[in-house]
Amino acid sequence: MLSDIKYIFKYREGVVDRVMLYVSLVCAMIVLFHLGYNTDKATARQFTELITWLFYGLFFLGALRIGCSILAVRKVGVAHYGGLVLSLYFLTVIVARVTEEPHLVFLRDEEWLYLGVFAVFLTELSKSSLFFDNFYFNPTILFVISFLVLILVGTLLLMLPKTTTGPPLPFVDALFMATSAVCITGLATVDIATRFTEFGHTIILILIQLGGLGIMTFTGFFGYFFSGGFSYKNQLMYSEFLGQNKVASVINTLLKIIFITLFFEVLGAVFIFFSTEATAFKSYGDRVFFAVFHAVSAFCNAGFTTASGGLSQAAFRFNYEMQVVLSLLFILGGLGFGIVFNTYTFIKRWAVNIFLRIFHGKPYTHRAWVISFNTRLIMWVTLILVVFSTAATFVLEYNHTLAAHDTWWGKLAAAFFTGNSARAAGFSVADASSFSMPMLATAIFLMWVGTSPGSTGGGVKTTTFAVALLNIVSLAKGKDKLEIFGRKISSDSVSKAFAIIALSFLAVGTTLVGLAITDSHLGFMSIALESFSAYATCGLSLGITPQLSAAGKVIIICSMFIGRVGLLTLLVALVKNTRNRSYEYPQEKILF
Repeated sequence: MLSDIKYIFKYREGVVDRVMLYVSLVCAMIVLFHLGYNTDKATARQFTELITWLFYGLFFLGALRIGCSILAVRKVGVAHYGGLVLSLYFLTVIVARVTEEPHLVFLRDEEWLYLGVFAVFLTELSKSSLFFDNFYFNPTILFVISFLVLILVGTLLLMLPKTTTGPPLPFVDALFMATSAVCITGLATVDIATRFTEFGHTIILILIQLGGLGIMTFTGFFGYFFSGGFSYKNQLMYSEFLGQNKVASVINTLLKIIFITLFFEVLGAVFIFFSTEATAFKSYGDRVFFAVFHAVSAFCNAGFTTASGGLSQAAFRFNYEMQVVLSLLFILGGLGFGIVFNTYTFIKRWAVNIFLRIFHGKPYTHRAWVISFNTRLIMWVTLILVVFSTAATFVLEYNHTLAAHDTWWGKLAAAFFTGNSARAAGFSVADASSFSMPMLATAIFLMWVGTSPGSTGGGVKTTTFAVALLNIVSLAKGKDKLEIFGRKISSDSVSKAFAIIALSFLAVGTTLVGLAITDSHLGFMSIALESFSAYATCGLSLGITPQLSAAGKVIIICSMFIGRVGLLTLLVALVKNTRNRSYEYPQEKILF
């Protein structure tokens, strides 16, 4: 018996994993049917009892697998830690349901059963995703496919009857909302607050989180955690996803991304919770969900809100503390994970130096370029854009949308929130249709520039804009090289910057022409703002999104997807690489 167990878990462990994946998939589908489709009360009670037994069954299978695996290798390895933690969760919920322990009474709610079932399915799916490297996919194509699959699944979920308060969403609207959530845009064809149920809001929240960081990032994290490691092929695949030059740093980078995301989202949710009034919500649970939803939506630069009437209602329009928290969240999310962690490393190093100098009398330890070149460039450009967007909004909207704010602090906070939200987040404490024409033009520019590379935001990226602008200045000075911070910018970086800018105008122009054909009655300024907003995945709109025709919605869907994955990324994925030649043609100069 023991020899059979050893054989199975040494040579046939993949078969066991596939069985668990299929079993957890069936259980997850049953839960989804119960949550999203089942409307009959008698059937719902039967499904509740069935899901309880499925929960117990998954616990038994999971504990049995972990126990046999440990028995086979006769030690507790890294691959067992995730399973043990999950088994402990299951055991805790089961104890809470079968005993009268008062401290665990909150775990008797059905939501904890659903969470356990989905957790098992997610972990099994994540472990399976580590074997994608067996397929001969270009990692860039796999990146694009992951977004397409997530959008399709989100569309099907949003079409479930219990997702909406009224009749189910039509396919085009469900596809639009799923794409907008996955591509962290924020454009909506229906009112999220009134049209979706709590289940629908939860689906949108999950799509935002997975879309903001990329589903491959999440599956890679859980796959590593529950399988105990990455193969070399896994590390090569994820180095392409994460843009890492060093294969050995892939796992470390993956863990940093997840940690930074969860840290700022949890911290932001706490501050949002305490910045809101309890009287603005029906219950304590609604207040908690509001804080969590908006923290995730802000950090991922999505711009979705569950507030009825949006953030322009009085309870939030004049809540300056919440606006500052949201602003800091989407600015941090727009910096990029590598920049945030590099800045943290710099601050930590100086804090340690100061501590050692004060308490131990040790001299400062200087190290060159603790702040990397890209961090310096991105931080400077971001600072300039933050100041510019705030000042421009304050001046241009002083006698318009800011006139409703009585104090200077209120006007400044609202300008800070509105101006920086226009870069990617899409939140607004005032109806965009009430903006002045210069402010709309400024918003279009800010949306087009967007956030930084490696972040959750969109646009052509701050580095692209900075390199292109500085190259123009360099050419005007008669220089043939671009130099910044004592470093020479490579010619391929300059070429890529101008290529991205040219492709962005091509994509926006195509979207604009398409909308001019399908929805010309909505006005040029409205469809122009909609086109830039969709490509830049910002979410600002003059309110025409629900009025778009079916063809217009499809055009915006395509624009949001292209803006999220990047048109240059799509071209790289679809166009085959040419072989490098060992010779060069004679050089010629072009007349300009």
